[in-house]
This record gives sequence, structure tokens and C-alpha cells, in this order.
Amino acid sequence: MVEKTSVYPKFYNLSLDERLKIVGNFAGLTEEEKALLKNSGSLPLEVAERMIENVVGVMHIPLGVAVNFIINGKPYLIPMAIEEPSVVAAASHAAKLAAAKGGFYTSSTDPIMIGQIQVVGVKDPNRAKMDVLFEKEKILEKANEQDPLLVSLGGGAKDLNVKVLNTVRGPMVIVELHVDCRDAMGANAVNTMAEAVAPLIEKITGGKVLLRIISNLATLRLARAKAIFGKDVLGGEEIVNRIIDAYTFAASDPYRCATHNKGIMNGVTAVVLATGNDTRAVEAGAHAYAARFGHYSPLTTWEKNSDGDLVGTIELPVAVGIVGGATKTNPIAKISLKILGVKTARELGEILAAVGLAQNLAALRALATEGIQRGHMSLHARNVAIAVGAKGELVDLIAERMVQEKMVRMDRAKEILEELLRKKT
Repeated sequence: MVEKTSVYPKFYNLSLDERLKIVGNFAGLTEEEKALLKNSGSLPLEVAERMIENVVGVMHIPLGVAVNFIINGKPYLIPMAIEEPSVVAAASHAAKLAAAKGGFYTSSTDPIMIGQIQVVGVKDPNRAKMDVLFEKEKILEKANEQDPLLVSLGGGAKDLNVKVLNTVRGPMVIVELHVDCRDAMGANAVNTMAEAVAPLIEKITGGKVLLRIISNLATLRLARAKAIFGKDVLGGEEIVNRIIDAYTFAASDPYRCATHNKGIMNGVTAVVLATGNDTRAVEAGAHAYAARFGHYSPLTTWEKNSDGDLVGTIELPVAVGIVGGATKTNPIAKISLKILGVKTARELGEILAAVGLAQNLAALRALATEGIQRGHMSLHARNVAIAVGAKGELVDLIAERMVQEKMVRMDRAKEILEELLRKKT
């Protein structure tokens, strides 16, 4: 049996068919699955019509594969759906740098999501809080009656928390169900449980239940990743120091930090989208988590170890699943999960953390050395060339000219295209 590897030098230089063959062999894709990947209409309209309302077509996003990832000693190819150039290449390069020191090491908590039940009109909020806690087991039992299958798999409502909020509309009692969602994202299960226990909570508190909904700030469902990047592969200890200075800038200034975390989410969101998960939920949770202490902070940390190497860590909430929703209805999402080879939602969450850390390293290193534009603009130039109508080899010729001239603009691309077309006639 051939040992798997995620290391493919010059992967980007291979033809589409050659890349697809490698991914197909890695993931054991069938000929039908490979054909779906090549077919731009792989999401049939009849399926799309049952996914959302008012369907008029399908919006296609490029699906790339990041290579070189070693996570907990295991090779991964990472499907990423994104329209922004340089993201997949940056993640692949950062993963290659991390592999020199063993790759990424990850961990995660149980897949616990929080369902919130809002109670208003309570005469004695603090007493109501204690009454709800006293009846905790009865409330959890009622919640778990709603999803016996989830309970049989080891999930279900495991605990609850109660807090009193003093608001401009008066005090509110907030009951929070802690639900182990196993391999699902969990929104449907959590919302169903929250609605089911609402009458019981009204009876216990004497108040009126209003909202009964999941929270996308999944502070109990965290994924973490760590990697060491050798100073030699980064370009020396001076580069390490510059990267730490760039991180410190983000830790001290929300304007820099917003872009710092956006770069992390470039990678995370691309994998979330590729696997059919809820990008909005993950994005909202990550940015809220970054502000959980009252100030907006980086999702990553960077420091230097005793050898002078760079050590990066990341921690973020990951409300993702591998069952239910678009993960099972979108054929490309199913293939993406097959390429990843994940067996649990926790494993998928840990992959997201590793990709986010890789993406952040790539961005910080670029900023600390040649600047972000050098690599990004060479790839962006191709998009500009396509936008003005270039096709085939003309795309690369126009992009190369614009990068050489340091003039990546639509008007310049059009001028070069017209010049090249005149020479052909």
C-alpha cells in the first residue's frame, strides 16, 4: 500500500487533470465524483431549488486544494472555496514551512452549542434563577426527549446555565442549554430543544418566554492549533522578530487587528464554505470571540522560543458539522469532506484551526518582508485580465506585463489586450 502524502512540489504547475488525478487518488474519489468536480454545473438546479428560496441559478466559486498540511502527524489535502487570489497558495506555503518542525498539533473541546431562552416579566429574577437551577434535571430531560437519536449517539442537552441581565427594558432571566451536538452543527437540534422547554421554564419562573434560539458565540466548542516555524525557513531571526512586532501591532490596535483576523478567516471561511457549513455563523462567532474580554484581540498568538524559532497558536469557536444541511445536499461539499477524510466534526474544527494559523503566518511573513502586494498582485493580475475579456494564454501574458510594470489596473489590462490582439491580426 502506498503511503499517503500531502506534499506535492509544484502542485500549482500541474494541469487541472493532473491535479484532479492526485486528489482523486488521495481521497479515493470515483470517476463520477471527479466528473462532478470538473462539471461547473455540479449543483443541479433542482437541488438548489430545495436548498434556498427564489432560486434563479447557481453562483460558482473556485474550489482549490491546499497541499503540504501535516496535522497531528497525518497528511491532509484541504479543499478551499474562495474567489480571492493567493489564499490557497499562501496556506500551502505556510504548511510547508510548518512541516519542517512536524506540522500542526491540534486539540478541541466537546461539540457543545448554547441555546438561549429569554424570560421577561419576572418579579424576582434572582429567585427565578435559583428555581430554574433547582429544576435543572427536569428541564434537561424535557430537552432530550426532542432528539432521542442524538442522545443515543452520546449527545444531547448536558447542562444549563442561568444568568440575570439588567437591561434598559428591565431585568431578564436568560436560561442557557448546553447541548452536545456530536457531528452536527446543531442549530436545528438546539432550537427545537429551546422551544420545547419554554413552557416549563415559564411555569418555573412565572415569566414570559420570548426568544428561544441558538447562540453563534460557541465558547464551549473550541478548536486550537499550534505550530513551530524554524527561524531558518522563515529567513532568519530578524524575520521572526518582525513577525512578532506585526502581531503585537494587531494586539494593540483594533484597526490592524480587524485585518489580522480577516486574514485568518480567509483560510477558515474557505474550508467552511467548501464543506457546506455556515460561513456566517463561524465568522460571527470568531469575531465575537476575539472581543469577549471587552476589546478586540487577535485570534492567534506569536512568540519566540528558546531556540529563536517562531511559535504560533490559535483558539477559536468552530460551529461546524459533517452531517445535516448543505454538507449532505451539496455534492461538492460531500466530495470536499471525502477529500479531507474527516470522521468527526471535532476533527474538521481542528483542521480549520490549523488552516487559520497557517494563513495568518503567511500574511504576517509577507507583511514583514516584501509586503503583501508582491505575491497577491501577481495572482490578482490574472483576474483583472479575465475581467477585460482576455482568454487562454493572453491572460498570463497580460498579467505578466502588468506585474512587471507595477500597474495592475483594468484600463492598462485593456490597453495591453488590444495591443496583443492587433499583433495577432
